Amino acid sequence: MSNAAQAYARTSQTTASPREIEAQALLKAARQLQEIQANWNGADRNLYKALLFNRRLWTIFMSAMEMQDNPNSLEIRQNIANIGVFVLKQTIEMQMDPHPSKLKSLIDINCHIAAGLSGRR
Repeated sequence: MSNAAQAYARTSQTTASPREIEAQALLKAARQLQEIQANWNGADRNLYKALLFNRRLWTIFMSAMEMQDNPNSLEIRQNIANIGVFVLKQTIEMQMDPHPSKLKSLIDINCHIAAGLSGRR
């Protein structure tokens, strides 16, 4: 990567809003899962790495919903927590019985939440 590209990447990261950063992280996780789905090799290392990244991301979101200073309404916080529980259950199911079709719900959830965060509903 050129110096100019690196400088741009640093600047764009520092000027992005927290919502946009969250959206970008969700899209990154979705892309990783889509890549696994499109090039299915069974339960390999790449699958587990992608699932781990997605699970960690959702664990962070769920933890943020429990914070006392969270500015979101109780309803939104509960909805995000419930989606997070679903994501974690789907992840466990995928690890126990891997199949590429099971990745669709995880990919869709990440893409839809990212679109909402970015205002692209």
